Amino acid sequence: MSEGIELELSELAGEIALEAGELARRRRSEGVRLAATKTTLADIVTEADREVEQLIRDRLRRARPSDGFLGEESGAAATESGITWIVDPIDGTVNYAAGIPAYNVSIAAVRGTAEPEAWEGVAGAVFAPALRELFTAARGRGAWLDGVRLAVSVSTPAGALLATGFGYDPSTHDGDIATVRRVMPIARDLRRMGAAALDLAYVAAGRLDGYFERGLKPWDFAAGALLVQEAGGSVTRIDPGSARPMVVAGGPDVHGRLLDILGAER
Repeated sequence: MSEGIELELSELAGEIALEAGELARRRRSEGVRLAATKTTLADIVTEADREVEQLIRDRLRRARPSDGFLGEESGAAATESGITWIVDPIDGTVNYAAGIPAYNVSIAAVRGTAEPEAWEGVAGAVFAPALRELFTAARGRGAWLDGVRLAVSVSTPAGALLATGFGYDPSTHDGDIATVRRVMPIARDLRRMGAAALDLAYVAAGRLDGYFERGLKPWDFAAGALLVQEAGGSVTRIDPGSARPMVVAGGPDVHGRLLDILGAER
């Protein structure tokens, strides 16, 4: 990888995320049309998801035609350059469709393939259009929000402010709620925003102390995980070979405490 490529890819991710996010915001203001459901009736796709992903894919193909691609809506393309882009065009689609502003565009560049255990995060951008916040990271160069360098929280004397999410399959809800019960003794409170990349960005910014969730797809966490790591935190996947691996993220202390509790589920 050439010198300075991390910043170059981070800037590209940020530029495209801004354009894609503006398209998503504009389409939301025009009215949302549902295109399909995915795994369950609650797991929806909007026409905007597909249009926004196509914009991102076209911009990346034009800028870096030899790179690979994995998008939530349009599938995968193998890499020739060694770089693969992992994209969620609208993370938090249910929020988006309902008019809740907690949604985002998530774009990550990784070195390697689209398999999480095989990649190294290189650059990422998470843009929340309704909030006008662009989080970016470049490997070895830090994580940033509007020119301010981000840092994870390091002290939680009142208990940790945590976030999580539940899967769309109702059969998994009991297990997810049981996990929350196990974690609550170390928590001050719990947030459930419905947008994994935004949760991870908030951990990087120190707004949340930690985050855990089962069943995330690569596009849900690729950019957000790099944000957390570049802000001084840690991200671990528990049971990566299972049907619903768990992502655990936080500052050093909270991350360690979450692993002590959740690692016992293995």
